[in-house]
Formats: sequence, structure tokens, C-alpha cells
Amino acid sequence: MPMQERLRERERVGDATLDPRSVRTRRALRWALAQELAATGDLSQVTVTSLARRAGLTRRTFYTHYRDIPDFVSQVEEEALSELAERIKAIGKADLAELVAVLTDYAPAPGAVELLGYIKENGGFYSGLLGEGGDPAFAEKVKRLAHDIIAPRALTGLDASAAGFFDYYITYAVSAEVGVLVRWLDGGMRESCEAMARIMTVLCFVRPGDLYGLPISLDVPAYSEALMRFEEDSDD
Repeated sequence: MPMQERLRERERVGDATLDPRSVRTRRALRWALAQELAATGDLSQVTVTSLARRAGLTRRTFYTHYRDIPDFVSQVEEEALSELAERIKAIGKADLAELVAVLTDYAPAPGAVELLGYIKENGGFYSGLLGEGGDPAFAEKVKRLAHDIIAPRALTGLDASAAGFFDYYITYAVSAEVGVLVRWLDGGMRESCEAMARIMTVLCFVRPGDLYGLPISLDVPAYSEALMRFEEDSDD
């Protein structure tokens, strides 16, 4: 499914149920899922009975909204992705000049604190799904979501010679940031959202050599052209 269609579907899922009673039920079950994951550390151990009991609902109420646990997890994840999308979009709006400005002021990327604040408020849920006993596919969904939102904006002003590995670069950056996010969740979110937002912002611009006082200045356009020549030679 194309990027824009996926985002519209996630927005639709997020608004699909507006009945107050239904909303309360879904929130209760989502909270119960977070509690179950914290207790068991294993998504495969979550049952309808345990969820309903912890949420203070009946099994019948659960089945009114979901077919089974996989359907429940799928819908809950889509709702979470919709909520994440709105917050990632705020970060994706920033252009390179804005990011340079916030880095100069030792500040986080616009929207980063709000995103982490939302994740921290739902820490049990995200920690459970993104952790070892959660759903491995969910982390990949989060990565694809962030990639699809950020990539179009990041193309602005891109050096044409670097276009060949642009998608790999965005994939690398997004994967690294999600990995850092999971590490923060696993560590109990000890750092404040403000501190973590600054860390995650600056990590996008840190070169490995910078950590050792030996910065590596790579001529990306020249390297990209060299890669193109290598590909051409390999095809011959």
C-alpha cells in the first residue's frame, strides 16, 4: 500500500470508534495489555480471560470489539501508529536550517519532547510491545511509519549525486533512532523527555570519529559518484 494510503488508513482507524463507551472499553483493554505485558513479559501469554479480568470487563465485551487476541493486538497497534504519526509529523516538518539552529542552541528538534512525552505516558504499552516479549513486527511498523513521514521532507535540498543511497540513509537513521528509543524504554526511561529529546536529536548528526576527537569528513557527493562508477563497472 502506498505511503499516503497507509497514513490515511491509520488516521481512519484512530477515528473509527467515537462512541464514548466503546472508547472507554478500548482504552481499558489497551491499559490491561500494558499491565499483562509488564507482568508476563511475553505477548504470547496474553489471553482474552486475563485481559478482560484485568480491565474489569467480560469476555463477551472483548468479543464485541475484537475477534481474538491477534485481531486485538493488530487494531491496538494501528491505533498506536496513528497516534505516533501525528507526533512524528511535527518533527518531520523541520528543515535542515531549523535543525542546525536548534543544535546550535543545544535544543531538541521541534516536536521531539512532545513525542517522547506521549511515549512516556504510555510507557508500559510501548515498552511491552517493543520489548523482547512483545511483537517484533511492531518495531518494523514504527520504522516504516517514521520513514514514510520523514523521507519526503528530507528530500528537500538533497544533493542530486547523493540520491542513490538516500533511502538507505533514511532507513539507517530511523532504525538507529528507534533502537535508541527501545533502549530508553528498557532502561526505565531514567532520562527526562527533554534530555532524551536532545540526545536523539544530536545523534542524527554525530559522526563516529567525533566521539574520539578524530572527526571523519566524508565527501558524500564524491563517494556517491564513486559508488555509481563501481555499479557501472560491475554491470560490465
